[in-house]
Amino acid sequence: MKPLHRAAGANKEQDAHHERDRLYGARMWKQVGQLMLNLPIGIAGFVFTIALLSIGLSLSITVIGLPLLAAGLAGCRGLGAVARRRARSVYGSEVHEPEPVHRPRPGATGYAIAHLTDALSWRSALYNVLLLPWGVLSFAVTLVCVIVGWPVLPWVVRFEGAVDRMLVETLLYPGALSERVRELEDDRGTVVDTAAADLRRIERDLHDGAQARLVALAMDLGLAKMKLEEDPVAAAKMVDNAHGEVKLALQELRDLARGIHPAVLTDRGLDAALSAVAARCTVPDGVKVNVELKNAGGEVERPDSAVEGIAYFTVSELLTNVSKHAGARSAAVDVWRAGDQLMLLVQDDGKGGAAPYPGSGLAGLADRIRAVDGVFLVESPHGGPTTVTIELPWRTRAARR
Repeated sequence: MKPLHRAAGANKEQDAHHERDRLYGARMWKQVGQLMLNLPIGIAGFVFTIALLSIGLSLSITVIGLPLLAAGLAGCRGLGAVARRRARSVYGSEVHEPEPVHRPRPGATGYAIAHLTDALSWRSALYNVLLLPWGVLSFAVTLVCVIVGWPVLPWVVRFEGAVDRMLVETLLYPGALSERVRELEDDRGTVVDTAAADLRRIERDLHDGAQARLVALAMDLGLAKMKLEEDPVAAAKMVDNAHGEVKLALQELRDLARGIHPAVLTDRGLDAALSAVAARCTVPDGVKVNVELKNAGGEVERPDSAVEGIAYFTVSELLTNVSKHAGARSAAVDVWRAGDQLMLLVQDDGKGGAAPYPGSGLAGLADRIRAVDGVFLVESPHGGPTTVTIELPWRTRAARR
């Protein structure tokens, strides 16, 4: 039994040693260094901020005052970037770098306006001012604990680190509202670009397809009219050819209308529209379509027409890619509602290797989905299979009056 007691005692000593190493390890000493650096960095930042802002404000009635104030704010923003990097390195903070300051116009005037109206620049100046008193306090407390209060040093450092991190994340992180505005501006740009590209595609299809056929048709009918009395047989043949051109032009117009917004989607919803798309897909074993859009009461409910249209065109383009590039034998489309999300899952057993790299069709689809606060995920290892998962916000279709 004695060896067992000795082993148990050794394990306890080993656990205590590991706990001590964890508390007084490299991470803690790195944070100690960070807290001690707050004082010199705080002094430098405080002097810089107060000096430049004071001079800029006092000279604001002159020509150089506002540009000097803007330069001071730009410097404060730069010091804020240094603080964010320190917080990420030492505390593992997840603060990311904000977007560059947007200049409404080029030149010195645009530079001054951009920084004077930038909220993050002013918050960075406030951080530089507050860092001095906090730096004095954290430096003094940490130094005392290192010298005489080392038994409580890990907990003191942990508390001070939390305050340090809170200052950075509160003052130097772009606000939720400004981040949302930036996202919406990006999404608006994506939607505008997509709409412009669609209009160009429709114009090109009309010009190169149906319009060209109708012009040729008009010419053929004119020639047939001229030959009607001289050579009725040739005129009849030309009219017959023109009749074929009319059929082809009508088919092209139907395809173009289907590409804008198919009537079956408007009249019968996603189930019928996606089944029609699946029927045109050229994979050998066909495409299985399963659409379940029942609400809590068991009734079939349709999403808003905009969301429904995005879902339709996304699946349609994905199935087109499957037909052209995947080399698949079969595919499947599943659509269902999960709370306030419309879920779409498109799978195929092809060769895989699909990825939304910049400029690709999948990247364009991903941009469109993100523009409406959706999620677009592609899993396509080489050798397959490929799975594309899409989440769209569910917006219930407004009742018709």
